[in-house]
Amino acid sequence: MRIKPQFIAILVFLCSVQLFSQNKLDSSKKDLNSSSASSSGSGSTSNSSSKESSEVDDEELGFFAKVFFDVTFGVFKYGLIGDYKNEDHLHSSLTPYPYYNFESGNYRNVEDSIVDYRLRFDVSAKFVYNDNNLFGSHLKGKVRVFQYCSIQTDYHQLFEFNKLKNTTDRLALFYFNVAYDRIRFEKFNLGWTMGVSYVGNEVRKGGFSYGLSTEYFMSNHISFAAAIKWSQVNSQPVNAFELESRYHKKRGFFSIGYERLKIGTPSYNFVTLGTGIYF
Repeated sequence: MRIKPQFIAILVFLCSVQLFSQNKLDSSKKDLNSSSASSSGSGSTSNSSSKESSEVDDEELGFFAKVFFDVTFGVFKYGLIGDYKNEDHLHSSLTPYPYYNFESGNYRNVEDSIVDYRLRFDVSAKFVYNDNNLFGSHLKGKVRVFQYCSIQTDYHQLFEFNKLKNTTDRLALFYFNVAYDRIRFEKFNLGWTMGVSYVGNEVRKGGFSYGLSTEYFMSNHISFAAAIKWSQVNSQPVNAFELESRYHKKRGFFSIGYERLKIGTPSYNFVTLGTGIYF
């Protein structure tokens, strides 16, 4: 019996429909809910001779421990915190909002400052769009509790419409971080973030998070901001990258940019449009 080409084409189509019936958000949820593969390595039994050969003198151990502590402390202090005695930019003051004096960004030189602004709220909301079936929102809030340290939270809410099942899938992603600006120039700032991530809905799992953020201010009330956060939830990557340009108008701004999320195996690319306010 000879199989007609039309029958083969219909069969291939049905198989492809079945293959792609699972959307990307479903894939992310399954990846994050899958139990981590724990590889149980068979440890070899060590005899008394190997133990004796691996013993280290107490004085040498103390010396190496001191060197390790000094190096670690030096990297943490000068690399992550900074040298306040020799780096003048670390004494820059926080501005009430970017371009308040038509030129400064988030920070200004100490010589120009009259009043130190130690408390500021930065709030923004963005619409993120991939296509008519995949879109969402990104809300961000930053409380600058101290002059150079702040508490920041990000809330991503994604929606994906599955035409085959006629259902809408949802996925919520949160980041809670402490942020510190390591470099504080009038036109440029760069800092790091550290905290936790959390994926809601059917996942409900969290993990450790860390990242970098920066912003460059031009002379025509336009700035460029970028941020990246790395995290793992159940041994799966949960990363976020954002790049946007902002037009500042008094205490507010409008933004347009790009975001990329990686949640488990799938990656999500979005065009963003948003607004924000400083108060």
